[in-house]
Amino acid sequence: MSKIVLYLKSSLTRLICNTMKKSLFIILIFFSGFASSQQREIFLYSGPVPGSENWNWPEKKFFVKVPLNANVLYNISKPSLLVFTPDTANGTAVIICPGGAYHVLNIENEGIKVANELVKKGITIFVFKYRLAQSVTDDPWLEMQDSRKDSLRFQAKVSEIKTMAMLDLNKAISYVRQQSAEFNVDKNRIGVIGFSAGGALAANVAYNFVPEAKPDFIAPIYSVITTIERHGVKPDAPPLFIAAATDDILAPVSNSITLYNDWLNAKRPVELHIYSKGGHGLLGMPAESWIRRFEEWLDGLGYLKLRQ
Repeated sequence: MSKIVLYLKSSLTRLICNTMKKSLFIILIFFSGFASSQQREIFLYSGPVPGSENWNWPEKKFFVKVPLNANVLYNISKPSLLVFTPDTANGTAVIICPGGAYHVLNIENEGIKVANELVKKGITIFVFKYRLAQSVTDDPWLEMQDSRKDSLRFQAKVSEIKTMAMLDLNKAISYVRQQSAEFNVDKNRIGVIGFSAGGALAANVAYNFVPEAKPDFIAPIYSVITTIERHGVKPDAPPLFIAAATDDILAPVSNSITLYNDWLNAKRPVELHIYSKGGHGLLGMPAESWIRRFEEWLDGLGYLKLRQ
């Protein structure tokens, strides 16, 4: 009888150990997937950043419960790229520009999450961290909201930072193109997608790109274009993908329609998706499906195929 009991105990112990090992393996797989394929952060300037040489405040993170329910970054003074490398690179690269009114960077919702989706398609992703206005309190979100109350002062501050951010974006595009071989990227398959303020950066470069930093495709998502320089669409302007929601009160959908009409009248490739609901963030279905439409658009242009 005792031998039977010992046998049962031994079998039960082996079963528990095997179950724990399998559970641990599953947990490790889950968290490795959650950590994604981010490998490193690349700073775009080796020394002091031109135009903000004296900026020495540390970059910080802040959790915004409402309306984002996500972390944001603030006090970014050293522009950089977070690199996400796919298992099998198809040769296409996308630089993601998160928004945040040039005061914070919506790094989770408009950066990391988008990167984790697009990298599955074989795209090499660079999440772009550009210079932001300095926050002098420990609540950058509230500080940003308070500063909006003085619209003229807010716009003056944003205008200065936006110029710096555009320089940073040009630097980022040039860097990815120059280092394309290192990242297994085709130098003629580099695009930019931006959200909100990051969408304004993307739209600005769509109108005003310079040859050495011209993206091959651009996607301004719920962006504002009323404050950028629009001197006509260039004959070789890149293809555009645009998405927005009718009920967006922060970035009126008229901005996206104007952008679409400019490209349409210039006879340049453009695609526009307007959702009746989704607000500033394209939240809820079907607005959240915009990323599937973006992937389909990329596939139609041949950017999801393995380069030859």
